Amino acid sequence: MLLIPNVQIILFIDFIFFILLFISLTISTNLVLKWNFASNSQVQYGLEKQSYLVSTIVKYIFFMKLPLFLFFIYSLDSLSDLIVGAMCSAGVIDSSSYGIPLLILKLVNLYFFGFWLIIHYGDLKFKDLRLTRFKFSFLIVASISIIFEIILEFLMFESIDLAKIAVCCGSLFSNASVSYLGILFEIDTWNYLYIFYLSFILLFVSFLKRHDYMYSFLNIIFITSSILSLIMFFSPYIYELPTHHCPFCILQKEYFYIGYFLYISLFLGTFFGIALIISNMIGGQKRFYYNFSFFFICLYVAFVTYFPVSYYLRNGVLL
Repeated sequence: MLLIPNVQIILFIDFIFFILLFISLTISTNLVLKWNFASNSQVQYGLEKQSYLVSTIVKYIFFMKLPLFLFFIYSLDSLSDLIVGAMCSAGVIDSSSYGIPLLILKLVNLYFFGFWLIIHYGDLKFKDLRLTRFKFSFLIVASISIIFEIILEFLMFESIDLAKIAVCCGSLFSNASVSYLGILFEIDTWNYLYIFYLSFILLFVSFLKRHDYMYSFLNIIFITSSILSLIMFFSPYIYELPTHHCPFCILQKEYFYIGYFLYISLFLGTFFGIALIISNMIGGQKRFYYNFSFFFICLYVAFVTYFPVSYYLRNGVLL
């Protein structure tokens, strides 16, 4: 698996990230321990220059990780052709015990680095750079998390056995699944739908009332309920097949790559919603965070709602 071109590209970029992260981690630790904006010493002057270097590194990593994450998903989909039994990315991820943790960690790290950039630009608005020590402490945590992600990524690709028969997504996302995913099917499908729309209604009320912390907290609940309801309820209407619950096949060209639109809308909406907590810290424009977040959340809700409604209007029944 490590000799496949797409995998080599990903691991090569990971290697570059690892070197840059090691540099930023070393400098960040030094900044947290020695930063003193009130000092006029040569040491403080050097620290200020180093802080700009680290900021540049982080921005480079973040803006590289965005397309790299999409390339990672695309590569998983292409690798499914090489693994016996795999029909999409789900089969590739399930072929390794590191797959699901890696995917979750990749998403968490994108949020982490996005939040760091918001803190960074907010810090630059203060003449005394009062958030410097905090933002580099946060960066240490984020850097360690990405280094852990790089290690997991290598372990996942290294552990995949091309000769081993993988479980297809039809079996993986079903009540016959022998994995922990089978637990999801023990709950009535409609309950996922109720929780999804209830979380959206509460989010809407919080949006109108402008309850910052409540809105951010509800975004965390909303993204969880959205993914679960997408798997358990909405996916079969996208595929128009009652037994197909895979959240990865919607990324394929047979379904017009609709999954990318859905996931990008969901992640953008929840990212800016959760970032409201950070806006309180930096004195940012809350109106922007609220409007941008709720716009993409509404876009996601409208789009996933379209599929069951459209199916019912065309066929007169639900799946």
